[in-house]
Amino acid sequence: MTTAVHTPAADAAEQVKTSASTAAQTARRRDDYAIQPAVDVTEDAQGLTLFADLPGVPREQLQLRVEKDRLIIEAEMQLDLPDGLKAGHVEVSRQFYRRAFTLSKELDADQIGAELSNGVLRVRIPKAAHAQPRKIEIKLG
Repeated sequence: MTTAVHTPAADAAEQVKTSASTAAQTARRRDDYAIQPAVDVTEDAQGLTLFADLPGVPREQLQLRVEKDRLIIEAEMQLDLPDGLKAGHVEVSRQFYRRAFTLSKELDADQIGAELSNGVLRVRIPKAAHAQPRKIEIKLG
């Protein structure tokens, strides 16, 4: 016969472990059902610009972050119906966007800028100083 001994510290540790596991499962399920927004990427001598289509997303529901070498876009769209109206047919049932990009060492993740306008997120990622084109002076000998 085995006897289980419960202490407040052991119970708290188990609760934290269970909460972390549940949060990871929820995040994984949410990622599985996320819409990957269409993104156009352009490059010029100074860096990259991403244009992500995020219709129905208010700024408060948009999150843009860098984790290690990944740029992550997450957003929730708001599909509010007027009072008394009920949707008879819904073509977009998922209301969560998620897209991730791996950033190269050529880019300066500390200088990323973004703006949201008319459902389009514009993200500017400048190239790092060492990756920018530069003119080399030629000296006469």
